[in-house]
Amino acid sequence: MKSTHSTRWAYVKSAAIALAIITGTAALMAACSGVKRPPKEYSQDRLDDQIQVPPGNVVTLETTATGLLKYECRANAGSVGWVLMSPEADLVDRTGKQVIKYSGPPATWTHMDGSSVVGEQVATGPRPGATNLAYQLSKGTPGPTAGELQNVTYIQRIKTKGGQDLSKACTQADIGDKLTLPYQADYIFWKAG
Repeated sequence: MKSTHSTRWAYVKSAAIALAIITGTAALMAACSGVKRPPKEYSQDRLDDQIQVPPGNVVTLETTATGLLKYECRANAGSVGWVLMSPEADLVDRTGKQVIKYSGPPATWTHMDGSSVVGEQVATGPRPGATNLAYQLSKGTPGPTAGELQNVTYIQRIKTKGGQDLSKACTQADIGDKLTLPYQADYIFWKAG
């Protein structure tokens, strides 16, 4: 009788362990299914040639900016129009952490670690909509402080939304008027690879 009891106990114990393993595995798989896959590596294949970064450079940081562009109605070389006076934006990395402040002129990106880079526009691409900023490629000149932006060679502005609705009147009578427009864009930072 004792051996039958031991056999049953071993069977129940074995079944309980198997059930615990199966339940634990199912719970682990359910938890992992909510984890986002890492983003694919950035590709510029779909961008116009004029704003593609030359070979020999690799992506060092991908960000999304949300900010404001401040314009003023001004006379310039015999015509009157809206002139960009200053950009202001906060840039977050792909995890949503704020990493950079953007300001100007000149166009300057300052990382939270103190490093910075100044961009000089090299080219623009087609505008993705009448009120969106054009895509842009800028050559980077890093500042003296060591950090994330110290070796940046190029900055791309892509996936723009807003920032260019300049339909408000800007005539001789409007000179001095101000206009502030919200915008969003991705800024991709490159370094020599």
